[in-house]
Amino acid sequence: MYITERQKTILSSIVDEYINSAQPVSSKFLEKKYDFGICPASIRIEMQKLTDAGFLLQPHTSAGRIPSDKGYRFFVDELLKKEMEGLELEDWFTGEIDGTIKFIQLLTKNLALASQSLALSYFEKEKIFWKEGWEEILRKPEFKEEDYIINFTELLASFEKNIEDLKLNSEIKVYIGRENPFKKTKDFSIISSKCCLPGDCQTIISLLGPKRMDYDRNIGLINSLTRLLSNT
Repeated sequence: MYITERQKTILSSIVDEYINSAQPVSSKFLEKKYDFGICPASIRIEMQKLTDAGFLLQPHTSAGRIPSDKGYRFFVDELLKKEMEGLELEDWFTGEIDGTIKFIQLLTKNLALASQSLALSYFEKEKIFWKEGWEEILRKPEFKEEDYIINFTELLASFEKNIEDLKLNSEIKVYIGRENPFKKTKDFSIISSKCCLPGDCQTIISLLGPKRMDYDRNIGLINSLTRLLSNT
């Protein structure tokens, strides 16, 4: 489907607002916060078109809209097209770090704190995983539901078991909801890339979290980190 520039702007605004609030976004809210240059009725019409095209979902009859997998995918693809500004990460590795293992541990911890997601690093040579960020991820409102936690742990187990089958490379790969090649993953997203640590150590770095994760920041973090490590 062709999507107009105005619809792109409205969709992007809805995705941003839902990521920040975890609440459905109404046309009334958008009309108050944004200047799209159209009347409230026209905003509703555009939102309905985006819903009919599968970019948005309406959880309840009287509720606002939330992004669908298709809406998130369009949003992420637009982000990946951009020349994203690098984030300043040099202070992550100040001082002398004793050995590759300590380096990966520090990298994973900093990535988890900065992304508020579960960060995972996989050291291919030793086939070892490091995970950080449980405290951050469990604060997300989605994790109040027990089934959600169970499904997330199953996703993590499947991801670890099959990580080498994903054939990841230096490009950033984003799996959104049902795009994940694992069971019970419709509510989650994964961002992954392969990088080379000091000493020519091939490592896969990944962020796992709710589908409502901050893609803009998290893609920027992975992108900046791989750039920084390529220059180390």
